[in-house]
Amino acid sequence: MNREIKHLGLRISPQVHRKLHYIAEYEGRTLNGQVYYLIQKCVREFEQEHGAIHEEELL
Repeated sequence: MNREIKHLGLRISPQVHRKLHYIAEYEGRTLNGQVYYLIQKCVREFEQEHGAIHEEELL
């Protein structure tokens, strides 16, 4: 597994940014931690519905 950290630039509206920051603080996470948590949650839910994504299937 590649342990290299990747950077992802994301453009969002100021209102969504403020709301996401609020939620992150409420959940006890940093904004980056909250976004990472949501991405992981999305992957878990996808894999639960469609099956595991295997390394050989990835780009």
